Amino acid sequence: MSALHAGALRRRLALEAPVDVADDIGGVSRGFVEIARLWASVAAVSGATRLEGDRLEQAITHRVVTRWRDDVTGGMRLRLGLRVLTIRAVRDPDGARRVLAIDCEETTP
Repeated sequence: MSALHAGALRRRLALEAPVDVADDIGGVSRGFVEIARLWASVAAVSGATRLEGDRLEQAITHRVVTRWRDDVTGGMRLRLGLRVLTIRAVRDPDGARRVLAIDCEETTP
């Protein structure tokens, strides 16, 4: 995965970073703010159904590939329309700083 081929990056995603906002009673609310727009390829890798609390959820993992960036970390998320992909891991597959592979999880109740 040392180079990206023309046309491989077909999906437009929003990269969002977490932001903590103070509320009126001294607590904190977590929100997200868009920091960039990325062209990427998105591929489903696996899926599973799990029990979360008292309900079943489907968790689908995705591999997102985009051009190299050094500001993407776990805890951020990618938005693809109404879908939200939580970033679990980020890596440079060949160490050349040309391609960024992002492992994400999309959870749907």
